[in-house]
This record gives sequence, structure tokens and C-alpha cells, in this order.
Amino acid sequence: MLTANPARGEVVVSLAGAPRRLCLTLGALARIEGALGLTDWAQLPDRIATLSAGELSAVLAALLDGGGEDPAIAARATVAEAASALAAALAASA
Repeated sequence: MLTANPARGEVVVSLAGAPRRLCLTLGALARIEGALGLTDWAQLPDRIATLSAGELSAVLAALLDGGGEDPAIAARATVAEAASALAAALAASA
């Protein structure tokens, strides 16, 4: 059974039919900043509200990678799964 480490800000969510671990690591944050063209991580909350499908997939891939999962799984997630997973990951890292 896949478990999350709350001390690291990990969360386990269902994506593409299986439980997956997500984590907003420093590396994931850097990938997200690059994918969204941010110059400061403080811009992230406002930018999250206007993500395109490709950007949502890139953010999800970074969070999957941060959790030790295969980033390619992001491409198989539904929009609802991706949005829910993103919300859960951000809440866990707060």
C-alpha cells in the first residue's frame, strides 16, 4: 500500500486508475516555475487559477516526479483527477 509522509508534504491521490504519491519539492517547484514562466514562486497562486491543459499536465508531472513517481503518468490523468491532485498537493505542502 502506498503511503504519504506528511512531514515532507506528500499526498497520495488516485491518478490514471492507481494511487500515486505527489510532493512539492524544491525541484518540483523549480520545474513548475519554468513551465509557467514565473520569475518568483510568490506568483504561483495567481497563476494556478489560469492554467491551460498543457500547463496543468506539466505541473502534475513535476509533482509526480517530486513524489518519486513517473512524470509520464500526468498525461494519462483526467482533468478532474489532475485538478483534484493539484489542490491536494498544494494543501499538503502548506
